Amino acid sequence: MANLKSLAKDTAIYGLSSIIGRFLNYLLVPLYTAKLSAASGGYGVITNVYAYTALLLVILTYGMETTFFRFANKSEENPNTVYSTTLISVGTTSLLFVLLVLAFLPGIAGWMGYSAHPEYVGVMAIVVALDAFQCIPFAYLRYQRKAIKFATLKLLFIFLNIGLNLLYFVALPALYESYPDLIGKIYSPTVGVGYAFFINLACTSVVTFFFWKELTGIKYKFDWSLLKRMLSYSWPILVLGIAGILNQTFDKMMFPKIYGNQADTQSQLGIYGAAVKIAMIMALITQAFRYAYEPFVFGKSKEKDSRETYAQAMRYFIIFTLLAFLAVMAWIDVFKYIIAPDYWSGLKVVPIVMAAEIMMGIYFNLSFWYKLIDKTIWGAWFSGIGCAVLILVNVIFVPKYGYMACAWGGFAGYGTAMVLSYLVGQKYYPIKYPLRDILLYVAVATVLFAAMMLPVENTILALAYRTVLLCLFVGLIYRKEKLGQMLAKLPVVGRFFK
Repeated sequence: MANLKSLAKDTAIYGLSSIIGRFLNYLLVPLYTAKLSAASGGYGVITNVYAYTALLLVILTYGMETTFFRFANKSEENPNTVYSTTLISVGTTSLLFVLLVLAFLPGIAGWMGYSAHPEYVGVMAIVVALDAFQCIPFAYLRYQRKAIKFATLKLLFIFLNIGLNLLYFVALPALYESYPDLIGKIYSPTVGVGYAFFINLACTSVVTFFFWKELTGIKYKFDWSLLKRMLSYSWPILVLGIAGILNQTFDKMMFPKIYGNQADTQSQLGIYGAAVKIAMIMALITQAFRYAYEPFVFGKSKEKDSRETYAQAMRYFIIFTLLAFLAVMAWIDVFKYIIAPDYWSGLKVVPIVMAAEIMMGIYFNLSFWYKLIDKTIWGAWFSGIGCAVLILVNVIFVPKYGYMACAWGGFAGYGTAMVLSYLVGQKYYPIKYPLRDILLYVAVATVLFAAMMLPVENTILALAYRTVLLCLFVGLIYRKEKLGQMLAKLPVVGRFFK
């Protein structure tokens, strides 16, 4: 229980920063969708470019984040040497990446469809390189259990990003109409969507400076022998990561090419990308859990009750994500205002994408068995097969069904990887997951979701009806998990449950 409390505490800190940060970042969605209409395709450009950067971030970190935790927790390794070697390696490859992109920028921008705006590609190449480099000091903060600084820097980026976006998409355009000569010195309406990328570069650069202690307060030592061992461990994680991120971004990267040359390609991609933002609350929960769970798992792996703890962590993860799923669907008539009305036609993908994200989270939790026994090649196989399923669904069905096929492709891909990881994992690293209880919660959540989808014309009545259904699920959790007894043992809030 003490270990789970520690995990819950760190998850709360990481999660609070992620939740607040993602919530504040959501302010950019209504901003972009209001300033960049669906018909203009501007938000489609943002969706497309950021999909590429997500893939490149995985490639440029090449599994070294997880590898750092694995090797830093080995008794025979020096954590400082592991950290400095990792930092030098990722920093060097990130710099080489930027130089290569800038050297071949016109050709790369043309292939991506942005020959008229190669600056989009160049700026985001620098951003993703800085992000990759930052992943290592961020991992170092997690290793040192400095969750507060981790959260502070994440929030700094968000606040700065939102402030500059409001300045360049709201304040300056309004002032430009009255004072074009003065405001024109720092703002040009012709840049348009490009400001989103330039602002990202500015914010990422600022955050990098706040790692001065993590970058200068260590004794640098590069161990080539250690790096070779780390790369041997990390390359399957890289394959796993590429396959995993392709599950999330392939549809957004390749949609313009697969969907064809229809006039509404960027418009449809923008609608899909905006609707997916609502579903990303599930990715937020999974990310918060991951930040705390990864160092927790490797640090606890030597304890006798580790497998029992992993099983209970899975149980509570599934319960919480199902609750979040039902909450979003219960109040979808409220959440839809995150995006502009001309993007609402894409809301039908929200439950599909959220369900896919739940399976992705389960797959992440399952993935630790092969990391703990140093058989990361299994992860490469599972993610690769899942990615192949996703790509197949997209290639076959997107030309006919558009972005709906993108949503179902992710569902099929994550589901495949999840099932394979569980079946093989039970053979090589068996864990007694509480399957009966988990399946009960899934079944009840499915029934309640189906009931929520029944048409109710009045919005107020619909919200009240769905809230009652949501409360039924909360009641089931409270009764079955005896949450009152558990919460009573927690500090501060416990006195309210005694």
